[in-house]
This record gives sequence, C-alpha cells and structure tokens, in this order.
Amino acid sequence: MYLKMVREANPWWSYDKWEDRDKNLADYNALRIRWIPKWINDVSLKPFSLNFVLGLRQVGKTTGLKLLIKKLVESVEPENVVYIDCEVFPDFAALREAIVEYLEAVKFEETKFLFLDEVTSLEEWWKAVKYLIDMGRLENCVLTVTGSSSLKVRRDVEMFPGRTGYGSVVEVMPLNFQEFVRIHGVRNYKLEYDRVLELFKRYLKVGGFPLTINGYSSNHVLNALVGEFIRHGKSLEIAKETFSSLISKIPSALSFRAVAQDTSGYSYKTVQEYLEFFRDLFILDFAYLKQGERIMYRRERKVFFRDPLLLEVFSAWSNTSYLHSALIEGIVQEHLYRRYGRVFYYRNSYEIDCVVDELKVEVKAGKPHRRYPRGVTVLDEEDIPRFLIELFA
Repeated sequence: MYLKMVREANPWWSYDKWEDRDKNLADYNALRIRWIPKWINDVSLKPFSLNFVLGLRQVGKTTGLKLLIKKLVESVEPENVVYIDCEVFPDFAALREAIVEYLEAVKFEETKFLFLDEVTSLEEWWKAVKYLIDMGRLENCVLTVTGSSSLKVRRDVEMFPGRTGYGSVVEVMPLNFQEFVRIHGVRNYKLEYDRVLELFKRYLKVGGFPLTINGYSSNHVLNALVGEFIRHGKSLEIAKETFSSLISKIPSALSFRAVAQDTSGYSYKTVQEYLEFFRDLFILDFAYLKQGERIMYRRERKVFFRDPLLLEVFSAWSNTSYLHSALIEGIVQEHLYRRYGRVFYYRNSYEIDCVVDELKVEVKAGKPHRRYPRGVTVLDEEDIPRFLIELFA
C-alpha cells in the first residue's frame, strides 16, 4: 500500500543519475557556497544502530542525510538504503506498515539503512519503531531518525532503553565561526586575519545557516521556528513578549521574574516554561552562576542565543533592539558551550562572563576599563575571531 509512495522518495533505486531528481541535492548543488557537514560522520553505520539526529530547523539535516545516502549507495546495493519522509504518513501505524512492506521486499540477510526524516511530525512515532525492534525485525539494520523539535524527540529517546545498539545522538547546529571561515576558503587565518575580521562582521549578520550564508532571506528561519511554536500550542503573543523582555535585558544575568515583569502580566512560571521551551528548540541556552565547585541553578542566569542570526531575527520579530555586547558575548558563550558541553559565569566583587573548568573569559565590546585577576582572558572585539577559531583548532 505504501511502497509506491516510498519508492518515489528513493530515486537511487531506479536511476543512475538520481541526484538530479532529488530536490534536496539539486537545491544543494545550486548553492554558491556549499559543504559536506561533518556531523554525518558521527552517525553510526554498524548494525544494529538506532541513531537520533536532532537540531534546529533549516540547518540542513535532510540535505545532510541525502549526502550520507549518496556516499552509502556508492558502496552498498541502492535498494538497501531507504529514505522515508514521515510527514506524509497519517499516523505511526502507517509508518510501521511502510517499513514492514519495505523489509519484506528486499533481501533479509543484507544490512539495511533506514532513514526516517522528521519523525516528530507523527504522534507516538516511537511505537512503530519500538515494536519492530522488539519483534527482531531490525536486527540487521541501521536506523536513523531525525526530528527538529527536541522537546518531543528527547523525551522519545527515553522510550528506547537498551534498544539503541551502536547508535548515537547527533546534534546538528548552524556552523560555528571556525567552520564559517573554512567554507569561505581561508586556509591560514593568521596570514589572512584582515579577511577573517571582515568575515566575522558577516557572521554576525547571517550566522551559520546554509541559506542565509548564500544570501537568502532569514525569513525562512523565523517562519520555521514560529511554526514550531504553533505546532506545540504556544501563544505567539506570550512568545513575542518573552523575547522582547529577554532581549532588552541581555547580556546581564537575569531571573524569570525579571523577564516576567516586563510582559503583560504573565507569571514568572509562564515565562520560565517558554524560555525552557525555546531552549529545547535549540534557540537559546543558559549559563548558570558558578561559585567554586557549586553551580547556583536557582540564581540569576545569563541567556545566550545559539547563533547570531537567531538573536537578529527574534529581535526584529519582537521589535526590540539588542545591545551589541549581548551579540558578541553570546557568540563566545555558544562556542564555549559547543566545545565543552557547558558554560558558566562568575560573580563576586567582579564578574567574569564565561567560565569553563580553568578557562575564564571576559568579553568586551570596547577596550576593557579595569584590570582583571591573573588567569582571566580579556577579549576585545578584534580578538574574538582568533579566539573562536583557535577554540576548535
């Protein structure tokens, strides 16, 4: 019943030059600036694996999957690789039936590579996969699922205790600045630092999203994320007011109550719920206060956006200007977060913007006006690009 629908989405089964018939790869090949994302190398291809690929919308997850499929079909039989767009199915039962139909149509003894894209478009999608795993139907398979909304996907990951095999969880984010510089052809940043500084100005505006890097409007990013708000039943009015209050206050440390005070009477609990929702969608994250070895989760936190473009689009959406210091401090916080998986700040008689292990970094939009203790790296704006590149060297 569903096999014809699946076949149409897998042109490599039928055609030699199938890339020309695949919309994602055709669009990719039409871009002036393009790259093969490194994250596709983190997807396990050893059976049995259940991989989860999570991340923001519009960062190129589907295109990355198609590039991985292109690589795969060069070394395995094309029919052993199947891509399934979950958005076309009415429910999880239909998805399960489509997978079963496919498995019954191909040789059982050969490893199969199944890619389920945008699984979170189906309520309780995990029931289809969990059933097939428990029935032993996927023992010789590598299954990779993607979902833009980590709010749902991360909860669903917990539905597979002991069932992921060699699989991994891969988070896909917009390019960091080191990657941004590399795709623009800079090989030795020390020899071309004047160009690096110009690229940093551009990075502040377009971020690390594939389409905005190629000159497309940022509206596609905003529209996709606002669509996520609607899909999850969030009020656009509350979301807009929360962003407005937040953006007017960063980079200062703040409480949920402080953000709530500048809304139309929404409680701090509501604001907390929305900020944590934005965090689950990879829009922003928190840097908590750290004193010694203690992390002060109940104290004010610093909020940073996960990409400079996100601050830009939600500033425009909420009609609220941001401080330049919030933009550049957030970029440093995000890069440290990606490098170490965590980032904090310190405050006593003085404040340090970013603290990770023994690394202490203070970010200054202009020249620093005071001395800092030994061991604190003070970055002015011209130093930041070098710091970001060397962080991932």
